[in-house]
Amino acid sequence: MTKIAASELILNPDGSIYHLNLKPEHLATNIIFVGDQNRVPIVTKHFDSIEFDIQKREFRTITGTYKGKRITVISTGIGPDNIDIVVNELDALVNIDLETSTPKKEFTQLNIVRIGTSGSLQSDIPVDSFVLAKYGLGLDGVLHSYDCEHILNAEFEDAFIKHTNWSPRKARPYIVENSKELEDKLISDKVFLGCTATAVGFYGPQGRVLRLPIQDPSLNNKIDNFEFNGTKITNLEMETSAIYGLAKLLGHNACSMNAIIANRANGTFSPNPYKPVEELIIYTLDKLAL
Repeated sequence: MTKIAASELILNPDGSIYHLNLKPEHLATNIIFVGDQNRVPIVTKHFDSIEFDIQKREFRTITGTYKGKRITVISTGIGPDNIDIVVNELDALVNIDLETSTPKKEFTQLNIVRIGTSGSLQSDIPVDSFVLAKYGLGLDGVLHSYDCEHILNAEFEDAFIKHTNWSPRKARPYIVENSKELEDKLISDKVFLGCTATAVGFYGPQGRVLRLPIQDPSLNNKIDNFEFNGTKITNLEMETSAIYGLAKLLGHNACSMNAIIANRANGTFSPNPYKPVEELIIYTLDKLAL
């Protein structure tokens, strides 16, 4: 079996994976992603017990038990580039022998659930509600660095490109579906299903203008009005599509849950944005513990 070069599989002097500073025994197979490192203990305060807690850079990890289920909570930081680091290193922890730097013969599948906050693009999805992303629409381009066409929905992508008159100077938008297994576990009548768009930045890439003019000032309106086979773009953030794409390529399950704290169509904002986040955390933990 071919050994992976040290320049590709980078380890710390203690044998932990480079950016996350984790060893295989620190990781549960049920994993929750949050963006903010300060949100990790907000999730794990509900745990019955904590067995491991470490932080390196923006990546904080706590592993413990909730209602008998072992769960790891990791902060990814902001953006799809960080997701590329986190998902690849998590897969390496369970599917590569770090001592021999060779892939393991037996595959371990991870269940990854993102808990995030987002703004709704549709008037019928109110603040304080939950959105589960059936699809991730990647505007970020990360997945195109990999052999990925076999997991994408080209028809959906082409319709979006045509509707928005997408600039050929930008990365081609890509569509990846979630894990149906995790969707079935997390769905209920409390949750809206939709398509979550993932931008590569917060300002210009999401249509915000401070001092710099943007390439297409009408892009947000085009995104709001897009529909493909009954699916609309429900919300916009910066991680979901990369999580879906990398997880699917590596054989893992992934699903993205968002607490809606703003509604751009209605111009409304949650009177207490911490409340829906806390409710989504408990909702997600209870579903994963079943």
